[in-house]
Amino acid sequence: MRLGLIIILAGMVAPVCALAEAQEEESPWAGTAKLGYLATSGNTDNSTLNTGFQVSYTAGKWTHLAEALAINASENKVTTAEAYDLGWKSERNLSEHDFLFGRLQWRRDLFGAYAIQFSQSVGYGRRLISTDRHKLNVEIGVGLRQSELQIGATEDETIVRGGAFYKWLFSENAEFRQDFSIEAGDLNTYLESVTALSAKLVNDLALVASYTIKHNTTVPPLTEKTDTYTALALEYTF
Repeated sequence: MRLGLIIILAGMVAPVCALAEAQEEESPWAGTAKLGYLATSGNTDNSTLNTGFQVSYTAGKWTHLAEALAINASENKVTTAEAYDLGWKSERNLSEHDFLFGRLQWRRDLFGAYAIQFSQSVGYGRRLISTDRHKLNVEIGVGLRQSELQIGATEDETIVRGGAFYKWLFSENAEFRQDFSIEAGDLNTYLESVTALSAKLVNDLALVASYTIKHNTTVPPLTEKTDTYTALALEYTF
């Protein structure tokens, strides 16, 4: 089962890398593909797999972004974490600093309070900082969210979405990233924070360490509100 999952996810990443090699320097395509796997054995057998890709396409005033993430962990051959994220975002520039966006976000978590959360939002964004070393974008919007709890109940609600995305290139070969997003509804508020540090190894290959926090304010009894993930992966940039 686990070997099959690794083969499938590796197959997802391979075409992205092949596509990158075919792109010209001024191509409208850009993105990253990453894969991380850690296994230990002995008194306790542990394994962790994290993989994902992000691909963007820019044409005129429009930029389209697709992304996918997967996390799987087990202890003594028993799965302890399994989560998937799929997202699509389209931006239309209004000026050098201002843009409108539309976003679809689908989350699946086999061990979290919510089995599925699917949100659709539109809104306004602004590039507050845009220099060679520092970039900071903020967004605000409204939308809808459909959720299914692990206990089988469903929720449909209107949400307000906010986000802040910061990058700091503090050397030629190292980058710090902090992303924060919130979806606030009448029934539940979802918050997500991703902190990542990347160091270039050679050419377009980098080592990335990340820490992710996912928090729901309203969950069923005996369910944790917060889930965290620590990941280490190789990332290919094109």
